[in-house]
Amino acid sequence: MHTLVRLSWVELKLFLREPLTVMFSLALPLIILFVLGGVFGNEPSQPGEQLVYRGVGAITYYVPAYLALVVASVCVISIPTHLAGNRERGVLKRFHASSVTAAAVAGAELTVAFVVSAISGVLLLIAAQLAYDFEPADSIPGVLGVFALLVVGFAAFGIFLGAVLPTARAAQAVGMLVWFVMLFLGGAGPPPEVLTDAMRTVSDFTPLWHAVRMMHDVWLGLDAGLAWVIFGGIAVVSAGLGLRFFRWE
Repeated sequence: MHTLVRLSWVELKLFLREPLTVMFSLALPLIILFVLGGVFGNEPSQPGEQLVYRGVGAITYYVPAYLALVVASVCVISIPTHLAGNRERGVLKRFHASSVTAAAVAGAELTVAFVVSAISGVLLLIAAQLAYDFEPADSIPGVLGVFALLVVGFAAFGIFLGAVLPTARAAQAVGMLVWFVMLFLGGAGPPPEVLTDAMRTVSDFTPLWHAVRMMHDVWLGLDAGLAWVIFGGIAVVSAGLGLRFFRWE
């Protein structure tokens, strides 16, 4: 436990030294929320109009969706880049020589993901509350529980990417590509109802698509379908593959 705490503290300080990662994790989701809020407002679809945003206002839809997005930002961009960078610089090799286990490394990444995601999520909610009027969460404990599950699931996915990608540059490029695909097709960008059939097919394979539905389930009471099962499966498979392919050097 002492090793995990010290390693987590070191990883958190290193995270804060990476301006690009901090911007994506803390600032970009907030900026996009305000852009989309300014464009679409928060009026729900009226009778006779095309149903968009699952029948609720845009901001009411986006606020819980972007809680899922901030978790994805931290875990899909920061974790793989950091892991691959540590491998490149020989940091992981020195950890291994010091009897640090792979579980401790993964635990430290998960801890940092929790801390940074929580800070980003709180900032998002405060800013949205000051600027917009939207529906409050149906269940605060439910939101907190889903948020924790999303951090675990996305962190497993990020650790998997960091395990298989050879360099920090490659990890950052792949992480940003995956993040942007999830942003536009995973329920956090354009209204999902206006996506083409091909886009919807792709979105079904993105973790964020199911994460957004899980958050909407506990926030708005909207049906999540099989999202809980699918996201859980992605998390378990990612964790297994991450441990299987984890390399110290």
